[in-house]
Amino acid sequence: MTKVKAHIIGGGFAGLAAASCLANDGYDVTVFEKNAMLGGRARKFEANGFVFDMGPSWYWMPDVFESFFNKFGKSAKDYYNLKRLDPSYSVFFGKDDVMEVPANLDELHQIFESLEPGSSAKLTQFLKEAAYKYEVGINDLVYKPGRSLREFVDMRLITGVFRLQVFNSIYSHIRKYFKHPKLIQLLEFPVLFLGATPRNTPALYSLMNYADIELGTWYPMGGMHKIVEGMVSLAESLGVKFETNANVEQIKVKNGTATGLIIGGEELPADVIIGGADYHHVEQHLLEEKYRKYSEHYWDKREMAPSSLIFYLGIDKKLKNLHHHNLFFDQAFEQHAIEIYEQPQWPSEPLFYVCCPSVTDASVAPEGKENMFILVPVAPDLKDDEATREKYYNLVMERLEKLTGQSVKEHVIYKKSYAHNDFINDYNSFKGNAYGLANTLRQTAILKPSLKSSKVSNLYYTGQLTVPGPGVPPSLISGQVVAQEIAKAFKNKKEIQTI
Repeated sequence: MTKVKAHIIGGGFAGLAAASCLANDGYDVTVFEKNAMLGGRARKFEANGFVFDMGPSWYWMPDVFESFFNKFGKSAKDYYNLKRLDPSYSVFFGKDDVMEVPANLDELHQIFESLEPGSSAKLTQFLKEAAYKYEVGINDLVYKPGRSLREFVDMRLITGVFRLQVFNSIYSHIRKYFKHPKLIQLLEFPVLFLGATPRNTPALYSLMNYADIELGTWYPMGGMHKIVEGMVSLAESLGVKFETNANVEQIKVKNGTATGLIIGGEELPADVIIGGADYHHVEQHLLEEKYRKYSEHYWDKREMAPSSLIFYLGIDKKLKNLHHHNLFFDQAFEQHAIEIYEQPQWPSEPLFYVCCPSVTDASVAPEGKENMFILVPVAPDLKDDEATREKYYNLVMERLEKLTGQSVKEHVIYKKSYAHNDFINDYNSFKGNAYGLANTLRQTAILKPSLKSSKVSNLYYTGQLTVPGPGVPPSLISGQVVAQEIAKAFKNKKEIQTI
């Protein structure tokens, strides 16, 4: 008799979370990562003394991280030091027109009231509704595996369906409370990466406003990769093994049961396999056609969340008028959203985001210098070439200099770009997306690609293309959910005969 042997493809947040949960349940777990570093999109790299987080830069929903570590008798603070940012972020609406969003709720109420008399009281009611959605959405909905409608036969969910506002748009919901365009933009921005315009995003996602305003924006000192390091440390303490530079070539299947992974031409036997890499890649490229649940036509019809054009920059001086997180909303929000979701194309006048972690954390840049990360959300599946990247680099740098009143471009001493082709090469990302599957009503819960294969009895999936959806906290949850489903399937046995 031997331990149940679980092989996980992909060392991102979902794969790492699943690995610790399974190991804690007594499984023999190995994670196979195609890249040299664990973390998936949350990898880091170092150049010229600068330390760059490659992907996620917002630490929202701290309760989700804390809940994960608590499962193992640990706390986030055992692995990294969190700092709450104040201001949470800045929003540039134009030259000398900047809103610094304070961490203090009373101060935010004053900003609302100054822009729109009477809006302070409305913000209280708006956040009360958002808090209910967060409580039900995060504590009930997102931890469900999305395999059957029976999961949702819950009186709290049934009686609360109207309060959750699943069938109303966040566009109309926000405008029911507020009229001032700046307040509307502030409240719509968290849904920009969910995969649809505000008109087509359920009002349920005002829960993101609660996460933003009430729970706050945090930063793990040393960078977002500190979360990955903490999760890897936890997993190793539970006995998880890691293999990097391990590109999975095939999932070997016999009579409807996965028998192992082919890596370097060798089969590594397993009792259960979890695809924590890109779902489309795992299913369409690692499985024989007869074992695929979905067709290419199905995948082509999926609505994807955005991709990103990213510039990692090292600056040879300290910058002014920038905080840790900065949103540049000096152009039309709705037009950019249309060019991402409804008429996919390179944007005409893009909104963009600038992260300067060295404002908060001196360890990520040499003394007297600045670490800058610029991100332009763009449609997936676009032609990506150096000429296009350079065009947008010049465009955003010109606006950045104008809106912050300083020279920046001539002070760049390190520059690296990253877009669709890189997402495909590094992560086998479907259509070069950065954030996974869009969170539309037609792609929610049981309508997402299933976390369990219907054609391979012991093959499961986790991550941003299955339940509950894109983002770091949902990916953490996804890994926990798939581990729970595997435990049920194996009836919580710690040992079985090896296949």
